[in-house]
Parts: sequence; C-alpha cells; structure tokens
Amino acid sequence: MDDRIMQIAARLRALREDSGHSVESLARATGMTAEACRQIESGQIDIGFSFLYKAAEFLHVDLTELLTGEPARLEGYAIVRKGEGLPIDRRRGFSYRNLAFRFKDRKIEPFLVTAPYETGAEATNIELNTHAGQEMDLVLSGSLKIQIGQHVEVLNEGDTVIYDSGLPHGMVAVDNMPCQFLAVVVRPS
Repeated sequence: MDDRIMQIAARLRALREDSGHSVESLARATGMTAEACRQIESGQIDIGFSFLYKAAEFLHVDLTELLTGEPARLEGYAIVRKGEGLPIDRRRGFSYRNLAFRFKDRKIEPFLVTAPYETGAEATNIELNTHAGQEMDLVLSGSLKIQIGQHVEVLNEGDTVIYDSGLPHGMVAVDNMPCQFLAVVVRPS
C-alpha cells in the first residue's frame, strides 16, 4: 500500500484512540463496518474521500490535519495558486485538490475535482456516498452525470448544482472525456 495511505491510516487510528472512541463508534459515524474501519486503520484498504470527511468531522479535527498531520494555520485569508492545493486521490481515479487546506477554522471545503472518463461508466450504476451538510458543484470543463437520490442529471461546462449532501449522491464523467469541477462542501452549522 502507498506510504501516504499508511501515514493517514496511522494518524486516523492515533486520533481515534487519543479521543477515546472505539472502532465501532467510528464505524457508526462513517457508515462503514467495524472490520472495514480496522482494515483502513491498518492500511490494508484504500481510504475513500467520504470516509475521510466523516472521520474528520467525528474526531473533531480539520481534514487537513488528518491528511497531513499538520493543522491549518492561516487566518484572514489564504491563497492557493493554479495547479496547487492539497492533493487527495482517494476515489477510483478521481483527483481532489483541497483549495482551502491552509485556512484555519473554515466552514467550507472547496475542492478542484477531476473525474476521469471511464468507458461505459455512464451506463452503469453510479457509486453513491453521503456526508453531512450541503454541496455545490460547478462544472469547469467536460460533462458530469450526477445522481442525487433517484434524480439523474447531466451537467455541462458552466452548469451548477447545489444539494443536501446527506442525500445519496455520486457522479461520473461522460461524453468520452474527463470532467473538471469545483466542489464546495458546506458543513452543517
């Protein structure tokens, strides 16, 4: 398994143990089985983004700290230049770049996401996830097939959707090309 995944897994386990939570309580909070959480904490299986987001919320730590071991420190404002951002490559080739990882006490998590095009993906069931809060996705290039609950839509460049991210949702790139979009996750108040 990748060294970065092993480091995140070790931090996750240490944070959970330090906070006095059991594997079973982490499993309930993230919607995983206790066995899957044990495998994640030991680095045996890859760690999905939704799991990381839910685990950080449950453990009351900033997502940046869970991913890097360092807390966000900037206050007032933070700039992330083009091509930068904290990379999070955690879902079937999807590439996430956290655009606010340096900003302390943020209420949103903005990500530049690249969804790879996979032949036939638009004809198969979309993998669905949930997390607390709301989400807004703005397509920057390509086309994105998104499912929210039972509703399925295709978004093209310039299209935006906002939704309750507690509803099962997922997306795939369509039209024979990758899709890049800005995803802004708003935490519940």
